[in-house]
Amino acid sequence: MRAYLDIETTFSGSISVIGIYRAGSGTVQLVGGGVNDLNLYGALDGVTTIVTFNGSCFDLPVIRKRLLADLKAEFAHRDLLYVCRKRGLRGGLKVVEERLGIARSTAGISGWDAPRLWSRFEMYSDRSALATLLAYNYEDVVNLATLEALLDGRAVDAPAPGLHVLME
Repeated sequence: MRAYLDIETTFSGSISVIGIYRAGSGTVQLVGGGVNDLNLYGALDGVTTIVTFNGSCFDLPVIRKRLLADLKAEFAHRDLLYVCRKRGLRGGLKVVEERLGIARSTAGISGWDAPRLWSRFEMYSDRSALATLLAYNYEDVVNLATLEALLDGRAVDAPAPGLHVLME
């Protein structure tokens, strides 16, 4: 069983959101106080392989540092950044998505916007900023499944329904 994982961080480098998409059960987002090792392992229950984009250098090391969870040691890992590079697809996830025709409703938002959106939510209780951040993270993880299917020459499935947000 595969899980597609992406994190968002704050200005201080802590984790604000962990998104995990599983084709069979939909998406789980751990948010704020919900970002902890117990919720993370619960969301990954039954998973054998974690798929990321640049997770080898960012997502998994940050999770290890912040949650003391060594996902690289406990799961098989496929980093699509390196698959893309081998095929001549350079740039970040959004650049690769655009080149391959993978659409997003959050186009124009980047990982650099994530700390700003989280800060607006924390400082001003801006629910719109939180909704934008969660929509952005959701598209990151769901689009990883689409990207992997395209890279592997498989049919692209519609995203599995279901979204569960754990904030505490």
